[in-house]
Amino acid sequence: MTNNDILKKLRVALKLRDDDIVKILALVDFRISKSELGAFFRREDHPKYMECGDQILRNFLNGLVIHLRGPMPKKGEKPKRQENKTQKKSN
Repeated sequence: MTNNDILKKLRVALKLRDDDIVKILALVDFRISKSELGAFFRREDHPKYMECGDQILRNFLNGLVIHLRGPMPKKGEKPKRQENKTQKKSN
């Protein structure tokens, strides 16, 4: 399985659009245009196909962690606890 396949499968599984992926990559200070990103999702025999490198996939996964969990707390700070959405609020 190639990096392109992994990126495609994550995109579908998480229902991400190109804009979302660009924003996720921006969370780790990695800039990419939508046209560059679109080249990763093309078929291998397409003339504008580009192979997704390890660095891009690694940055996407690191950005995805920040996107889903939030930024890592600084040393010495306690992490903010998230409320469970299924718990009922007491009145």
